Amino acid sequence: MGGVFRAWGRAFLSQWHGKMLLMSIVPFLLALGVWAAALYFYLQPLVDYLHALFAEHNLFATSTSWLRSLGLGTLTAVVVPLIAMLGLLPLMILTALIFIGVVAMPLIGRHVGLRHYPQLEQRKGGSVLGSVGVALGGMAIFIGLWILTLPLYAFPPLAVVVQALLWGWLTCRVMVYDTLADYASSEERHQILREHRWPLLVIGVVSGAAGALPGAIWLGGVMAVVMFPFLAAVSIWLYVLIFIFTGLWFAYYCLDALARLRAAAAAETAAVIPAELT
Repeated sequence: MGGVFRAWGRAFLSQWHGKMLLMSIVPFLLALGVWAAALYFYLQPLVDYLHALFAEHNLFATSTSWLRSLGLGTLTAVVVPLIAMLGLLPLMILTALIFIGVVAMPLIGRHVGLRHYPQLEQRKGGSVLGSVGVALGGMAIFIGLWILTLPLYAFPPLAVVVQALLWGWLTCRVMVYDTLADYASSEERHQILREHRWPLLVIGVVSGAAGALPGAIWLGGVMAVVMFPFLAAVSIWLYVLIFIFTGLWFAYYCLDALARLRAAAAAETAAVIPAELT
């Protein structure tokens, strides 16, 4: 696990580089623009639809009884907007993740590669379309599992753990592809995923735990309606910063793993050639 801690330290220092701080602006503005429009046009219709659904199926009495039995009676008045926000939260993560993957990750990979691994050949085993496909495919699975685990929010500590695990899997899937898209071949990327599965999952899960904070701030908008636009903007900004740090963490770990993989392959080839000559 030494490589995980070394990569974390290098990512922490790089997070404060001027390029990294400026890099957060464009994905933040893109995500903020998308969500400002989406919430303005669709949040109230979504809340109205859920309210009508609850009224039609007499779900208010059921939810009130259930929440009170769990000692969460204060949530009965906001159960509909709470469900709406829980449903929108994965989509917020998706937009931040895609914008970071498309806009920031190529720059992060080049920043880390050129500064710290200039000897690595770029074998171009990935593409922008591949990055979007991996993000969308992973997010489809993520959303399905997220919906299945929504009842766990009645037990907040367990919900945080599940959210961290889900986000850890998703970030590992997306960030490894984006980090190695320029530098590794497809075969090298799959080999690194296979040989470093657990350290990469650790990075993803730790990042996923950090990702619980923006979600908590976003859901806080239910209890503070006046502050909701501000809380939504803060949540998006934090998601962008966390994803950029996570991208740096994965970049340092994956490029170091790639450099070691190629060094081992070169050493093996150098050992084989003299043997063949003799």
